[in-house]
Amino acid sequence: MGVVKDDKDSWTDPSSVPPYGWKARSDYKFPQKRKQKLDITFHQMRVLLPLILRYVWYTIKLWFKRMTPVMDFVNIVQNKEKSGVPLGGIGAGSIGRGFKGEFCRFQMDPGNYKYEDVIANQFIVTVYDEQGNPLYQKVLSTFHKPGCFDRALSSWDWTFPASNVHYTALYPRAWYMYDVVDKAHNIDIKLTCHQISPVIPHNYEDSSHPACVFEWFIENNSSSSFQVSLTMSMRDGDGSSSWFGKSYKTSEDFELSSEDGVVLGVTIRQKIAGVACNYSIASKQDDQTIVKRCLFFDPSGNGKTFWNAIPTENFENFSCDGGKKNLGCAVKSLVKLKGFQNNSSICFALAWDMPKIHFPYSPGDHLRYYTKFFGSDCDAGPKICRYALNKFKVWTKEIYNWQQTILADKKLPDWYKSAIFNELYYVSDGGTNWLVLDDEEAEKLPDDDPRKLYGRFAYLEGHEYRMYNTYDVHFYASFALAMLWPGLQKSLQYDFKDSIPREDNTIIEYLFEGTTGPRKVKDSIPHDLGDPNYNPFNIINIYPIHDVSEWKDLNVKFVLQVYRDFTLTKDHNYLRDMYPQVVVVMNRSLRWDPDHLGVIQNDGFPDQTYDTWVMLGVSAYCGSLFIAAVQATVKMAKIMEDNEVHDKFKDILERGKVSFDEKLWNGKYFIFDSSGDVYSDTIMSDQLCGLWYLRSCNDEDEVFPRSHVQSALKTIYDHNVLMYYDGTQGAVNGMRPNGDVDRIATQSEESWTGVTYALASLFIFEGMMDEGFNTARGLYETIFEKSGLGFATPEALHGLDSYRAVGYMRPLSIWSIQHAIELQRAKGLL
Repeated sequence: MGVVKDDKDSWTDPSSVPPYGWKARSDYKFPQKRKQKLDITFHQMRVLLPLILRYVWYTIKLWFKRMTPVMDFVNIVQNKEKSGVPLGGIGAGSIGRGFKGEFCRFQMDPGNYKYEDVIANQFIVTVYDEQGNPLYQKVLSTFHKPGCFDRALSSWDWTFPASNVHYTALYPRAWYMYDVVDKAHNIDIKLTCHQISPVIPHNYEDSSHPACVFEWFIENNSSSSFQVSLTMSMRDGDGSSSWFGKSYKTSEDFELSSEDGVVLGVTIRQKIAGVACNYSIASKQDDQTIVKRCLFFDPSGNGKTFWNAIPTENFENFSCDGGKKNLGCAVKSLVKLKGFQNNSSICFALAWDMPKIHFPYSPGDHLRYYTKFFGSDCDAGPKICRYALNKFKVWTKEIYNWQQTILADKKLPDWYKSAIFNELYYVSDGGTNWLVLDDEEAEKLPDDDPRKLYGRFAYLEGHEYRMYNTYDVHFYASFALAMLWPGLQKSLQYDFKDSIPREDNTIIEYLFEGTTGPRKVKDSIPHDLGDPNYNPFNIINIYPIHDVSEWKDLNVKFVLQVYRDFTLTKDHNYLRDMYPQVVVVMNRSLRWDPDHLGVIQNDGFPDQTYDTWVMLGVSAYCGSLFIAAVQATVKMAKIMEDNEVHDKFKDILERGKVSFDEKLWNGKYFIFDSSGDVYSDTIMSDQLCGLWYLRSCNDEDEVFPRSHVQSALKTIYDHNVLMYYDGTQGAVNGMRPNGDVDRIATQSEESWTGVTYALASLFIFEGMMDEGFNTARGLYETIFEKSGLGFATPEALHGLDSYRAVGYMRPLSIWSIQHAIELQRAKGLL
C-alpha cells in the first residue's frame, strides 16, 4: 500500500506501470471504517426537525407519483470500499472497476447508479502446455467468493490468491499485475493488465467515446513453453441484480478489418430503461493471436458448462435465440509463449452504445455527443471497439505526455501526483451527460456559440444528489473543466447565462422554511439545471430545500467564473457574450446591501452553499465572495470600456473593503458573521473564498489587507487543520477560537473535501506551500488510503467514522491547486 519510492526516472514506457498513483495489493484492508449515519446534537435536531417532517411528507407524495427525491436521505449509499479507476470516456455512461478486479457501479441510465458487482463480467486466464492441454484456469478477480447458497457461477474457480495481485491507479488508466504460479506444472507467468479510457484534455472527440481498452502483457518467467489464453466475459443488464427479465436481448458476433489484423467480437443487444443500450467486447486477431467467440452462457447458472468449454473447441458452439432470459457472452484470445519469453500481448476492447437517452418527463430523445462520430442507429459498438483497438496507443501517449508534466516535477510530493489525477475520475463517473444540441436548438444560436461545437454538458452534484450542474458546487469543481476541457466549461456557462432572464412562476414549497415561492426568479442564477429523472434543462431549480433566488452566493459565483474563464482563455467573444448578464446579476445582488455598506448581508437562514449553516448580517464567506465579484466586475468593465459600470462598482468596492474589515476583522482573522451571536466569532475555513478566486484570476490587487490575509490563513491552519485530528483529515469547516469544533450546525462540524482542496490552493497562492500541501495531504490519505472512499470521494467527512454524500462534484477543486502551482511558478515564486 502507498506510493512507490524508486525507479521514478526509469518510467519512459507509457504503457508500463508508473511509479506514482494509488497502489494497493488485492488483499488490502482499509483501517478506517466509515458509514453514512445521522449523528446530530439536540440543538441540531431541534433546528432540523421541521425540515425532516416536511421531507418525509415530500417523499411520500413523490412515492405516490412513482418518483424519487433528488436528494434521497432514506436510501443512502454506504461505503463499499471499491476503490478503482472507472471505465469509459466523458458523458456517455460509466462502469466502475474495483482494485480487486470487479466490475461494479454501472451508470447507463442517466443519473441512476447501480451499486452492485456484476460477477459474470470477468477476465479468466487459462494456461496450456505446448500441445494445448489445459493446466491451469482461474478467474482474475479476488473479490467474489460464492457462498453455500450462491449458485451463480459457483463452478468457476475464484481462488486466485489476493496476495499475488497488485494494483496501480492513475486515472484515466490503471494497472493490474498478477503473478500466476503453479509449481506442479512449472508455471511462473506474470500478467499485467493496462486499462485505459480515452479521457484526454483538449481532445473532445475521443474523450466522448464510451470505450475502454485492456492491454495485457504476458511474461513467461519459466523455462517451459506454454500457450496462454485470456477470456473476457460480459453479461446483459444495467448492473443490478434485479435486472432479470426486464428486456428482450440477443447476441451476435462481428468481424471488422483493422490496420494490422482483424477485430473479432460479440455484441449484446438490449434495452435499459426502455432505451437501446448495446454492449460489445472484442479482441484483435493477428499472426500471433488466435481469437474465439462465445455467443451465449447463462450468467445466473453455476457456469460449469461454459467454464469447461473455455479450453476446448466447444467454446464457440453456443448460440442465443434471443429472449428475456439472462445472457452472457465472451471473447477468448490465445498466444503461444516460449520459455522466458516476455514480449507477448493481448488486447480487448469494451464499448457500450446507448446513443439516445430519454428523460422521463421530457419530450423527445437526446443524442449523446459521441454520435457525431459514430451515428445514432445503435449499431456503433463494433466500430467503437475497432476504433479503440486501433487508437489506444495514441491515447496512451497523449495521456502520458499530459501527465508527465506533473509526474516528472520533483518539487511536487508523491501523494499529490496520485491525488491530482485520481480525483479527476468524476468527469466520467459523475452521472455525466454530454449531448448534441438538436437542430431546432442549434438554429436559434449564433454561429460562434460554443454549444454548437461542444454540445451541452451536464454532471450531477453527487451520486446521491441528482441535480445537474449544481452551480454553487460547480464553482469549486469548475477548475477541472476550465483547465482541461475549456470548451465544456464555456458550454455550461452559456446555459447558465441563458437561464438568467428565465422565469418559472410554478409555486413550490421550500422544505427548510416551510414557505412557498416561484421556482425560478428572473435575473438570477439558478441553483441547478434540473433532474435527469424529470425534465432537465427545461425545468430548472429542482432543488427543494430553500428559495435559491435569495441565496447570496449564486450570482457572484457566476461573475467570478466568467472572470476566471476569461483570464485562462483570453477569449474576448466569451467575455462579450457574458458581460451583459454579469451586470444584470450584480445589480440584482445589490438588493442584499440595504445599508449601502458596499457588501451584501445574509438574512438569517442558510442562504448559500452551506445549506444548514445560518449566516446573519455581513458574513466572511458571502462578503468575501461579493467583494471579489465587485473587483472582477470592475476589471471586466474596464476591458469592455463600460465606464459607467466601472465607476459605479469601483465606488462600491472601496466602500465594501472598508465595511468588510470593520465588521469582521478581530485582529487575527475574519469572524464568521457580524450577527453578534455567541458563535459569530467561529473560525471558518472558507472565510477567504473570494480571495481564492481572485488569486485564481491572477489578480494580485490588495482587495483584502495582505497582513490580515496572512494572519487569517495562519489562524485557519493552526485551528481548522492542525487542531482537527492533528491535520490528518483536511480542514474542518468551523472551529471555535478555543480549539473546539463548532457544532452549531451539522455542516459546521464537517470537513468538506472540495473546500479543503480550495483552501490548500489559497495557501499556495499566498506563499504558504507547506501548509497547502499538508492540508490536502491529510485529506487525500484519509480518503484513499484509510477509508476506502477513493474514486467515490464524498462531500464531507465527519469524525473518524462517518461521511456524507458519496461520489461528489466539489473535490474536483483539487485542480485549483495545480492552477496555483502553475501561476506561482510562472512568476518565479516556486
